[in-house]
Amino acid sequence: MSGIDREAMEYDVVIVGAGPAGLSAAIRLKQLDTNLSVVVLEKGSEVGAHILSGAVLDPCGLDALIPDWKDRGAPVTVPVRRDNFYMLGPAGQLRIPNWPMPPLMKNHGNYIVSMANVCRWMAEQAEALGVEIFPGMACSELVYDGERVKGVVAGEFGKNADGTPGDAYEPGMELHGKYVFLSEGVRGSLSKEVMAKYDLSKGKEPQKFGLGMKEIWEIDPEKHSEGTVTHTMGWPLGRNAGGGSFIYHIGNNQVYVGFVVHLNYENPYLSPYQEFQRFKHHPMVAELLKGGKRVAYGARAISEGGYQSIPKVTFPGGVLLGCSAGLVNVPRIKGNHNAMLSGKAAAEAAFDAVRAGREGDELTGYEHELRNGSVGRDLKKVRNVKPMWSKWGLAPSLGLGGLDMWTNTAGFSLFGTMGHGKTDAAATGLAKNHKPIDYPKPDGVLSFDRLTNVAYSFTNHEESQPAHLTLKDPSVPISVNLPTYAEPATRYCPAGVYEVISEDGKDPRFVINFQNCVHCKTCDIKDPSQNIHWVTPQGGDGPNYPNM
Repeated sequence: MSGIDREAMEYDVVIVGAGPAGLSAAIRLKQLDTNLSVVVLEKGSEVGAHILSGAVLDPCGLDALIPDWKDRGAPVTVPVRRDNFYMLGPAGQLRIPNWPMPPLMKNHGNYIVSMANVCRWMAEQAEALGVEIFPGMACSELVYDGERVKGVVAGEFGKNADGTPGDAYEPGMELHGKYVFLSEGVRGSLSKEVMAKYDLSKGKEPQKFGLGMKEIWEIDPEKHSEGTVTHTMGWPLGRNAGGGSFIYHIGNNQVYVGFVVHLNYENPYLSPYQEFQRFKHHPMVAELLKGGKRVAYGARAISEGGYQSIPKVTFPGGVLLGCSAGLVNVPRIKGNHNAMLSGKAAAEAAFDAVRAGREGDELTGYEHELRNGSVGRDLKKVRNVKPMWSKWGLAPSLGLGGLDMWTNTAGFSLFGTMGHGKTDAAATGLAKNHKPIDYPKPDGVLSFDRLTNVAYSFTNHEESQPAHLTLKDPSVPISVNLPTYAEPATRYCPAGVYEVISEDGKDPRFVINFQNCVHCKTCDIKDPSQNIHWVTPQGGDGPNYPNM
């Protein structure tokens, strides 16, 4: 909606997203210079409302940022006490011993946390330093000054469903900064825009993704073992897809039960959500959850491309942080530490530039630190695990990936740097080459249908606003995706957003129930025609995760 007259506010640094990366950047900027003006804009209704992570936290990022975090009461209180790795079959499991695993795979010294609550605590630390944090302020547009990003539009409310201003329309504000930090998480709409505009992925491998789904369960105290971390691979995915599960015993007789499916799967009939629900019926998992109750649900995409897929992270006027840059260590299933370290590094580079009078220069120091410092070293050691799994399958990648991680600790790799090949969208196979998968009906005790579970994400969207899930060509779902791929959007979405409605005597029609959306971005990633574009709804809308 160009041409709208908006008020503008000026800051030294504008940060989009109150996740671990954005909050770390804000804290570090104020640690370096209390006079710097820093604002953090968060689309969720509160800080933490849109944060979903496993999560076992490597505290190295927190140590570097706030060394006395324990004394300050950080909600990081459940140390990992035991690590379990299992290979699952349909009716049993095989324990994988810990001793052959590379040191980087061990969780000694790490903590099971709710990253939503960690972020809430980090926001308190930031505000105590003078950072301004505005939740419920979705950033809908970038503001340019020539070729440079100079700010964002935030807080636009009250559009009608057709995009025109409604009776209660509020145009929002422009927030300008010497630098704009984008820490939107995976596949953020503003990050996509700058990556395309400045060709930041040129010469890089395509980014790869997984879909992570998570439930919080309260279980029988007799079965609870605080500090226990369990990971599984194998059943139910088998050869259909890569991925695995996590079960983390947090405090208060709660466990985090999660499932990750790599989105480069071929069979368009596969449903990641149904695979997750089926997983809970494995005898080992079912016995743990028996007598318990699910109290929360959520889903989000995970960046999995690793070292070789990191785009150029600087652009005129700003930088990409955390998952916007794709900094997850896939075999460790950890990215929060790298997100924090990226925010810290970007803050230091911006501080140096402002202090030296180089405002507006690209922050090349941040680019160098990210690739050659602790984040780059962390990701470089594991760079071949994901492409090995994609190309050779689970069993070979376990052995060869473990060998490669061991040799990388000594500074070399027998495999060099492997490529990823296709995007996840392009990996989707033709429906005619695959068979539909007959998933069991949810029993309402261990497994649940999507819409029932979405209620446990506490998702809400104002229905009169424009749909934030847009189609580049509205005809594609029925004319292309349905006959060619059996319209996989009806299955890959973990929230039941997409439907194909068939009625007697009428042509099929594609329906988008955007009110259900939990902002996971899977559709933006996996749609084989790349026809779905995810943008931010108005501020405060979406999931309201309590302790994810």
